[in-house]
Amino acid sequence: MRIPLSIRRLPATLMLLFAALTDVNATDSELEQQVREAEQSFADAMAERDHGAFAEHVSEEAVFFNGEKAIRGKAAVLAAWSAFFEPEVAPFSWRPETVQVLDSGALAHSSGPVLDEHGKRIATFNSVWRKEPDGKWRVVFDKGCSACECRGDRTGGS
Repeated sequence: MRIPLSIRRLPATLMLLFAALTDVNATDSELEQQVREAEQSFADAMAERDHGAFAEHVSEEAVFFNGEKAIRGKAAVLAAWSAFFEPEVAPFSWRPETVQVLDSGALAHSSGPVLDEHGKRIATFNSVWRKEPDGKWRVVFDKGCSACECRGDRTGGS
């Protein structure tokens, strides 16, 4: 007997619903603080050269972008990022500047500067976090863009 797809997905759907409802009493600022702390812990793992701690922040379904190429899945992301953990000093760092959480409390976006080893801004990161069934926030999408060398002498127009 074949079980319909909608019924096979029911356990996963119920787990996601439960995870979303666990913080139903949390305020927007509390949820934003949770994501900000998760993002900072993620960045600290890189700074502390702790690949295992870094891995704890990456969702199984993660998609990280390397330029326009998507790296799909936690194992592939961790393999691609392992080279960044080889040098004794982290080749870059980042910190969250902005965090927004959906009203449902299930997804969040964080963004901020990426700095080279000398503290110069080289990029901006954008990450999407998901509250997973175990209650932890994990990165599901991550993409950076190069820092703009904008000039302040432009007048009007675009």
